[in-house]
Amino acid sequence: MVKQIESKEAFQEALNSAGDKLVVVDFSATWCGPCKMIKPFFHSLSEKYSNVLFLEVDVDDCQDVAADCEVKCMPTFQFFKKGQKVGEFSGANKEKLEATINEFV
Repeated sequence: MVKQIESKEAFQEALNSAGDKLVVVDFSATWCGPCKMIKPFFHSLSEKYSNVLFLEVDVDDCQDVAADCEVKCMPTFQFFKKGQKVGEFSGANKEKLEATINEFV
């Protein structure tokens, strides 16, 4: 399951409550074509990796979260462990997304 983040507080709460779990954050926008293309794959990964927390942040709805995380383009995927960012890349690259998850799990 992918959790939709609606606020800066909800983002911090999700990171804090994840404990030792890997957190994967998809920063996207409804008007972004590549974001729409990779979204179903992102959701399928959330089913496959039940020990990973998957979050979705709409950069238009949560501009403060996107700014704090220094997101410059969409889609951007960021990876967190114990509240600290451990990885990041931009672009709708399915293979890289799954490979990066496997690297940190």
